[in-house]
Amino acid sequence: MTTTAPRPAAEAGGTPSRLVDRFGRPHRDLRISLTDRCSLRCTYCMPADGVPWLPRDELLSTDELVRVAAVGVSLGITEIRLTGGEPLLRPDVVDVVRRLAALEGPDGPPELSLTTNALRLPRLAGPLRDAGLQRVNVSLDTLDRERFVALTRRDRLDDTLAGLAAADAAGLWPVKVNAVAMRGVNDDEVVALTRFAVERGYQMRFIEQMPLDGGHTWDRTAMVSQAEILDRLSAAFTLTEVPGRGAAPAELWFVDGGPATVGVIASVTAPFCSACDRLRLTADGQLRACLFARTEVDTRVVLRADDGGPDATDALLAEAFVHCLAGKKAGHDIGEPAFVQPDRPMSAIGG
Repeated sequence: MTTTAPRPAAEAGGTPSRLVDRFGRPHRDLRISLTDRCSLRCTYCMPADGVPWLPRDELLSTDELVRVAAVGVSLGITEIRLTGGEPLLRPDVVDVVRRLAALEGPDGPPELSLTTNALRLPRLAGPLRDAGLQRVNVSLDTLDRERFVALTRRDRLDDTLAGLAAADAAGLWPVKVNAVAMRGVNDDEVVALTRFAVERGYQMRFIEQMPLDGGHTWDRTAMVSQAEILDRLSAAFTLTEVPGRGAAPAELWFVDGGPATVGVIASVTAPFCSACDRLRLTADGQLRACLFARTEVDTRVVLRADDGGPDATDALLAEAFVHCLAGKKAGHDIGEPAFVQPDRPMSAIGG
């Protein structure tokens, strides 16, 4: 069972967030999806074809998403992660980063990061860094070309590796590598992926597969757990737990004494809901309090209403943030009888 203990609203060393839920959790992290479209078709995320993309007129414009972000920052958001789909498919992604980097909150500008499949990073890593992006998370589930093609339904492994190198060269540090561990698919590569990352100065993160696939075929018995991942890693490396996790989703271990680390995001078997500080904005303007939320708060209708001018709009957007948090549950309830997988897949929510 997922439980949440109340936490103090104020955090040391920063301005207390005005975005505090009924369990006392301050929220400082906003994940913004720039698009639901993707250049890969990962088997655990979406079907090979027939994906119902969001209509373009329903997507937030850049002015709109920056406005929502600005209100969030004014309320205490200190970190913004750009996601998708594949966020680098958005034609004006560099301008989006530049405008978000210019926002100012009580604690200064937000920290900006981006999750990507890296295919467009060879061309965009430098411009994104110049615009104010600070770091990237790159999805890479296998180092084997045939497996990559089978998993993503695209022959783009070399492009992903080139994108990782481009991010490193551009100074988008730390470069984090995310892999979903899947039984009988890539679980035998846990050690190889970690060695690959450590040798290049990247930070490896393994993710327990979550019930967010487009086909709703997730099966917990087939999921590779954190315990299994750590067992495989411990057979090859000496792991020492890194203290001070805070609100980070990944639990970290030093590899062979450090400084390199490896992490596991164990959302299913070791949920971190009690420290969750994240809100999500979908590409079509829906605020979500949790990846597994069954309800959303519509900001697009506020943004496109001609109702009282800019100040009134910003006040209504602030109310939307507060209303979204008011409905946040103590935990995601995976494994509980009442759990129902959200209708939207991960690609339409934003990671």
